[in-house]
Amino acid sequence: MTTLVFLEHHGNELSKAGLGVLAKAVALGDSNVSASIIGSGVRSLAEEAGKFGAAKVYVADDAQLEAPLSQPRVDVLAQLVREKDIDTILFANSVLAADVAAGLAARLDAGVNWDLTDLVEQDGKLVGKRPALQDSVYVDVGWTTEPRIALFRSGSFDPSATGGSAEVEDTPVQLEDFSTAARMVDQAHEESEGPSIEDAQVIVAGGRGLGGPENFTLVEELAKALGGAVGATRAVVDAGWYPYSTQVGQTGKTVAPKLYIACGISGAIQHKVGMQSSGVIIAINKDPNAPIFEFSDLGVVGDVHSVVPKLTELVRQRKSA
Repeated sequence: MTTLVFLEHHGNELSKAGLGVLAKAVALGDSNVSASIIGSGVRSLAEEAGKFGAAKVYVADDAQLEAPLSQPRVDVLAQLVREKDIDTILFANSVLAADVAAGLAARLDAGVNWDLTDLVEQDGKLVGKRPALQDSVYVDVGWTTEPRIALFRSGSFDPSATGGSAEVEDTPVQLEDFSTAARMVDQAHEESEGPSIEDAQVIVAGGRGLGGPENFTLVEELAKALGGAVGATRAVVDAGWYPYSTQVGQTGKTVAPKLYIACGISGAIQHKVGMQSSGVIIAINKDPNAPIFEFSDLGVVGDVHSVVPKLTELVRQRKSA
């Protein structure tokens, strides 16, 4: 088995989710795990990939690849898979990765399984684990042909540094005419403080139980005190209380922080899907029958408007002591 992991990057950093998938590929026991880094000015990132277990890193560093467009990346990966006889390509889910994986599957006439949360080897075959029926059950999925493509739910695996180094090989960039037809005219970056919810070790999330958008300062202050990020439910986002980029859940983002604090969140299945992989879940809700208490590690029955400020103050006192 020859495995290739697509490593997405943002600025000068490799995606945490992609490094997690790389760690999983290495854990399967494949000594031929390689990684692909595609972009402009990205050669320096190859060393980082080696530290997380990649035996070889294929680097496509070209000015034509500066914009995060999918088709040029499909061109690079398709050529690489064919030339190196790669049979397994793994992606960590993101908007770009999903687009690239779909395009690559069409280009190579390959099978793709998506929204996977695990990958195991059974009887000499790779088997993916995918949630179904709103995450109430898990099903086994496989591939009938090669190459096989897998797209993993973000946060499924934690990066694990091995301290190793990788052989770096430059990948020639030959783009199809139709792949250069689109161009990015502008790219907006949201201004925010602290870590993103995808990478944060601590997330403090707010729901409709906060009562209104002005009360999100309670959540923000606690997140700031803990050095974490702010999350929100779909109901909050739909009501315009908080940006969509912070939405956690089935139609938002899937997160797996070490600590998740849910403030005024009832715990609907759609929200559970996005945060159930968190290390420790703490719920604060005045309704003792709220569904979120069923899957929380610690539940506080009380008014978020009084509990959260006191908790924030205690955290600040502990940090200043």
